[in-house]
Order: sequence, then structure tokens, then C-alpha cells
Amino acid sequence: MTPVSLSDVSWAAKPYPEIRDIAAEDGSLLVVPVGSLEQHGHHLPTVTDSALADAVARLGAERVADRVPILTTPVVWSGHSPMHLDSFGGTLSLTLEQMLGVLDGVGRTGVENGFDGLLLVNGHGANGPAIDGAVSRLGSSYPSVEVAGLTYYHLVSDFADDVRESDTGGMSHGGELETSLMLHLFPELVQMDRIGEWEHRDMPYRHAAPDMTESGQINVYRSSDRYSESGVEGDPTVASAETGEEIFEHVGDELEALLSEMHEFVA
Repeated sequence: MTPVSLSDVSWAAKPYPEIRDIAAEDGSLLVVPVGSLEQHGHHLPTVTDSALADAVARLGAERVADRVPILTTPVVWSGHSPMHLDSFGGTLSLTLEQMLGVLDGVGRTGVENGFDGLLLVNGHGANGPAIDGAVSRLGSSYPSVEVAGLTYYHLVSDFADDVRESDTGGMSHGGELETSLMLHLFPELVQMDRIGEWEHRDMPYRHAAPDMTESGQINVYRSSDRYSESGVEGDPTVASAETGEEIFEHVGDELEALLSEMHEFVA
């Protein structure tokens, strides 16, 4: 097994002259997937957020690689996950300040190779403030570089009702969305027979996000055990590889469009 992806868009698989040559082309883009290493219940691996952020980032980049000079870095695998630390094992976490520092460092040294645009593709909700902070910090430091960030599963918001089997809330942490994607992409890492009990306890605020596909208008800190006894906050029992494939391709379509727009803007 190779230590890194050998995709044509992989930064890590190329010698440095090729990286500099790609960055020097007009409209060059660098994509940085950002995840976490945290509990996802009994049935999903702790690498879920990082594995999915990496997969969707590479999919989007590969979709445009024939017309856009583009590379993806290895995933930033440790995120900001304090809500899991006091409740369950298996989580490694950075503080918000450390997370912002990592993203700032990766972004700065990345774009200084000569890239015209930078996109942070996030796979873990609590990374959001660090993603936003890094976009602002890097954008102000490099005004000639287009800097953007997003959380990939928010791209599913207008598509979720077309494919979901669960009720609202079922696509929360470790639920239908993530389990379906993992069944499609990494089935060997999913243990459906270990799901056991799961539950979704609604936030007591009507402006809070109903599940992962929505960002919500209010952000509330909570430890995971306030909303789940197993670590799962959605409904994984209805997940399927077929649903995962549809979601994956939809996210790929959205990222392809975004990367094409960024390239045209900075070229």
C-alpha cells in the first residue's frame, strides 16, 4: 500500500519542480482538505471526517484537472473536537488557536509556492470558526490570492431530501450521511452490526441546525453525551452505499463548479 494517494492531483506524490510548475500556470489552485480524528460511534472509524474531506476534495480536483492547474495537499487530519473529549474515547483534538495556526501555516507555505487560489475543504463542523479565521487571515495577508473555505456537506442542503431515508436529524454526526458515504467509499471500515442504540436529541433552539446539511443561524457548544449515549447523533440504520454514491457525486458536481469558477476568476 502506498503511503499517499497517487492521483494526478496529489501534491504529496510529486517532486517539487512539478509543484512549482503547476503553481506557476495561470489560474492555479491549491485545495487543502481539513478533517478530524474523533469518535463516530461504534460503527464508524475515527478517521471518518478526514477520510471524507480528503475524498471529496480529490474528486472535485480530479474533475477539473484536464483544464485547471490544480493540486490537493494531504488532509489536515486533526481538528478542533473538544465536545468529544469529555464524553468518549478515541478523539485527538487541537485547540481553536492551534487549529487556526495549523491552517494558517499550511495555507501560507502552500500559496507561497505560487498558487493563484486556495480552497479549504472542511469535513468537521467544529472546524468552521478556524476555517473562517484562516480564510480571513490568509486573504488579508495575500490580497492577490483568492482564498475560500467551505464545509463539504453543506453542499448537500438542497439535495438531501431527494435521497435521504431518515427524518430531519438523521443526517447528524455519525448518521445517515456519513455512514452512507463511508459505505460507498470505505466499506471495509464500516461495522453496521455494531450500530446498536442511536438517538437524535433536538436542540432547544428553533434557529439551530436540524442536522449536518444545514449550518443554522445559531451555534451552541455542547458535549456529545448531552445528545447521545453512543456518540452517534443521527440515524445510521437507513444508510446505504447507493445513497453514499449519490451524495458523493452531487458534492463532486458542486466542487467541480466552484473550482471552475475560482480558476476563471483568478486566471
